Amino acid sequence: MVYRNGKEILPAELLSELQKYVQGEAIYIPKQEPRRAGWGELSGARDSIRSRNREIWSMYREGVSVADLVQRFHLSEDSIKKIIQQFPKQSNCLSK
Repeated sequence: MVYRNGKEILPAELLSELQKYVQGEAIYIPKQEPRRAGWGELSGARDSIRSRNREIWSMYREGVSVADLVQRFHLSEDSIKKIIQQFPKQSNCLSK
């Protein structure tokens, strides 16, 4: 994190107002964003996992066994079963 001197970047009136609350201390001013990005949204990991899970569900529906899915996707049997169980409850997952 880079620290900058408030005298160099803030208008005098704003600096004076801030000094009523904080003097000689470092403060963090967060970025102005409507919301923080959720896990995996920026890296694409979320979409990648969603796609993988749709593929697992599709293969299972076509008759591929859980044991074969475990071998193919290198996931535990419990993980495969959880993925399979989530789709009937969330039909909108197939359209994403």
